[in-house]
Amino acid sequence: MTEHDDARLRWRCRRGMKELDILLERFLKSGFAAMDRKQKIVFSDFLNLPDPQLADYLLNGVIPADAGCEALVEQILTCRHD
Repeated sequence: MTEHDDARLRWRCRRGMKELDILLERFLKSGFAAMDRKQKIVFSDFLNLPDPQLADYLLNGVIPADAGCEALVEQILTCRHD
């Protein structure tokens, strides 16, 4: 990824809810680099979802129907910032 791509993803992680900002930005900083190309595409697509849906997945315990999305949610929720 280029520096431009990194900046664009950081910007896309900024949401309308502070809680989502924290989770997504922490994941981008600590977990994103270890993902393969397919997983990075899933993450990019995930960021296209509206905030209420992201909140359901990341804050309210709703399990996504898509297996790739479900795995991503688990990764985001278990990512620890060092």
